[in-house]
Amino acid sequence: MDKPPKPIPFAGVKRTVSQPVIASFMAGGIAGAVSRTVVSPLERLKILLQVQTTGVSEYKLGIWKALQKIWREEGMKGMMAGNGTNCIRIVPYSAVQFGSYNIYKPLIFESTPGANLSPGRRLLCGALAGITSVTITYPLDIVRTRLSIQSASFERLGVKNIESKLPGMWQTMKTMYATEGGILALYRGIIPTVAGVAPYVGLNFMIYESVRAYFTPDGAQNPSSIGKLCAGAISGGVAQTCTYPLDVLRRRFQINTMSGMGYQYKSIADALRTIFAQEGVRGLYKGIAPNLLKVAPSMASSWLSFEMTRDFLVGLKEPEDDDA
Repeated sequence: MDKPPKPIPFAGVKRTVSQPVIASFMAGGIAGAVSRTVVSPLERLKILLQVQTTGVSEYKLGIWKALQKIWREEGMKGMMAGNGTNCIRIVPYSAVQFGSYNIYKPLIFESTPGANLSPGRRLLCGALAGITSVTITYPLDIVRTRLSIQSASFERLGVKNIESKLPGMWQTMKTMYATEGGILALYRGIIPTVAGVAPYVGLNFMIYESVRAYFTPDGAQNPSSIGKLCAGAISGGVAQTCTYPLDVLRRRFQINTMSGMGYQYKSIADALRTIFAQEGVRGLYKGIAPNLLKVAPSMASSWLSFEMTRDFLVGLKEPEDDDA
């Protein structure tokens, strides 16, 4: 009598994680953590530049000198300030973004199963995925912004000893909840955030899938790793440049109630009028140089690590047993 086949170790786990949607969620989370850690110093510098008003020039030294200032005053800890919170935020954010895109795509936007989407449908599907992800993870984003600037040597903030112990992520969140208006404080600035994230994510997915096809050789299904890196860099750079002013508004609203920063905007229209009057058009593009420097490696590594991880997880699926 034949012996029964031995059970395959972790077969149930493999079947679960190899499902396309679950694989997309997991790969998206890993891609987010990788991409943000790679460019964490530039991400922090971008935020510091975004929140400076006219007359505040602590970090208007050029990108390299500003990074040197952070390193000299705060060391490696300063270069990576807020990255822990950012990774805690970006893992679910990126997971939900990629996962929901792969849910909405067949559920809403594909005319027939497996059909290619038009650029317009890719844009809308990506925008909906972006709105979903930012709504779920926004409290972590606003706390990350606070953590990124609270140790910086802004004279108006009265920071004199940056080596003193600063509140962490959960303490900052609790303080904001208790002193700044409850749950609404944790969603301050979400309207300009959604207004910026929806077109950014939509453009990112639309451009990446279009450029990816351009880098795919004739007769091949996928581009090379270099092609994926190039497609990711191009899509991220174009999408970020188009939507950058809304990112500046998001940061300003997130610190609108922080004492010493000088922002008391009443609405988006009031913020735009004030920025134009005091800082000109350039005020809406503060920090764009380090942002563009970080977007290329960030989105390139994000898309490459996403595709590699997703393909690995989907490949774990065991072939179906043909025996009845």
